Amino acid sequence: MLLAGFGVLAAAVMAWRWGGTVEDSLAYYNTALYLRGELPFGELRAPFPYRILVPAIASIIPGELHNSFAGLNWLCTAAAAWMISLTLVRLGISHQRAVAGGLLLVLSVPTFWYAPYLLVDPGSICARAAFVLAVVSGQPWLAAAAGIAGTAVREENILLLVWLLAARRIAIGPGLAALAAAGVWILAVRWYLIAGLPGYLWRPSVHTVLHALADQRSLLSLATGAGVVLPLALAGMRRADARLRPFYGLLVLMALPPLYAALCVRIDGRAIWGLYPFLIPFAASVVLVRGENRKLALN
Repeated sequence: MLLAGFGVLAAAVMAWRWGGTVEDSLAYYNTALYLRGELPFGELRAPFPYRILVPAIASIIPGELHNSFAGLNWLCTAAAAWMISLTLVRLGISHQRAVAGGLLLVLSVPTFWYAPYLLVDPGSICARAAFVLAVVSGQPWLAAAAGIAGTAVREENILLLVWLLAARRIAIGPGLAALAAAGVWILAVRWYLIAGLPGYLWRPSVHTVLHALADQRSLLSLATGAGVVLPLALAGMRRADARLRPFYGLLVLMALPPLYAALCVRIDGRAIWGLYPFLIPFAASVVLVRGENRKLALN
């Protein structure tokens, strides 16, 4: 029932911009078209085709591609919210508070603005939510599987496996095997499945940073992405459950790729949106503590 409820809300939030293709989303849409055999290879643009898993799944779903791709993102968004709620329940947070945590994802500005577009971010967020749930539930193999799947969606998710190994949440042998599998996947996509694209290189640039600081649309996107979740998460970090404290390092690690991107290319609210699976448990922690303090005062 909870998953269905999140699905209904996500559909309502996403309906207004369903299946849009602008900028990055057009590149992912073209990747799916290529995989359907409806676009020549020369129309592809790196690095977007290397993030192949979501466009590949969308390409095999029957029906018009805009609807298939957007429908897949809808499923990923609802599933991510559901797994975030389950994570909070595993942490001992009440059902009501856990539902509120899922709603922080579904009813956010980034979900309204980006999830309906043909992007791979909802798939990445879903994999990250599955990873966090698996770690909190003490299931390292499921966490490793989520990390490998997440890497197939976006390459920076390989850092999930690096953290899993470095934090000793998985045995050395299986951890290295999972990390190797993710690395082999990245190389196979780059040099075999999608080979021959013109090269690209992200280089830090002061000009890029200055341009970003003057880009009001980008700054507004970042501000609305941070919105309610980031301030609550920062406030909750001091009071979070002990089981969440190891996630401090994971949050910092996963923030590094968008920070580097900010030095090299234009970024927007998706940079913060992608961190929601790590931020929302901390945000729910501060809400929970305040609620408990209020009850104690009444008593």
